[in-house]
Amino acid sequence: MFGGFLRFADSVTTLKPPVEPKADAIVVLTGGYQRIDQAVELLQKGAGKRLLISGVHPTTTPAQIRKMTQGSADLFSCCVDIGHDAIDTIGNAEETSNWIHAKGYRSVLVVTNNYHMPRSLAELSYVDPDIEFIPYPVVNSDLKTRNWFTDPNAMRVMLAEYAKVLLTGARNITGFGRHTGLRSASVSASD
Repeated sequence: MFGGFLRFADSVTTLKPPVEPKADAIVVLTGGYQRIDQAVELLQKGAGKRLLISGVHPTTTPAQIRKMTQGSADLFSCCVDIGHDAIDTIGNAEETSNWIHAKGYRSVLVVTNNYHMPRSLAELSYVDPDIEFIPYPVVNSDLKTRNWFTDPNAMRVMLAEYAKVLLTGARNITGFGRHTGLRSASVSASD
C-alpha cells in the first residue's frame, strides 16, 4: 500500500504537459480558474477545435467565466461549451462523453490538476474507452521541488487523492458503487 502511494506520488509530481499539445478538442474539469485559464489558452493556440468546461456550477454564466479568464467574446461564442450537469469526477466523465459523441471527436486534451489526473483519466477511459484522452496536467506548485510530504495540507490532498484512485479502480472493475454523477439524473430520480 505504501509502495503504491509512493508510485502514485512520483507519477503525479513528475507529470508534464505535452510539448506541442494537439487534439480534436479540449475538456477542462472545473475546480479552479487556473485550470480554466490554461484550457482557454490552449484553445486560443489551436490545440483543439472546441473547449468543454465541465462541472460548472449552475449559477455561473459563460460571461462570468469569460471575464475571469479574459477570453474574447468571439472565442467563447464560437468555440466554448459550458457543462453545468456534472457534480463530481464521474459526472465530468459522463458529461464529457456525451459532448464528445455529440460533436464526433476522437481525441481530447484533458486539463486538470496533476494530482487529479490519474483518477480523471480512469473515469474518462471507463466511460469512453475508444477515445484518446491526452493528459494536460496543471501544476499549482512544483511538487517535485517543494517538500510536499512535510506540508500537512499537501500530504492530506495526496493521500486523499490516492485513496480515491484506489476506490475508482475497484469500482471500475466491479461496477459496485457506481452512480451517475450528473445533476440531471439526480433531478429526474427525485421526480
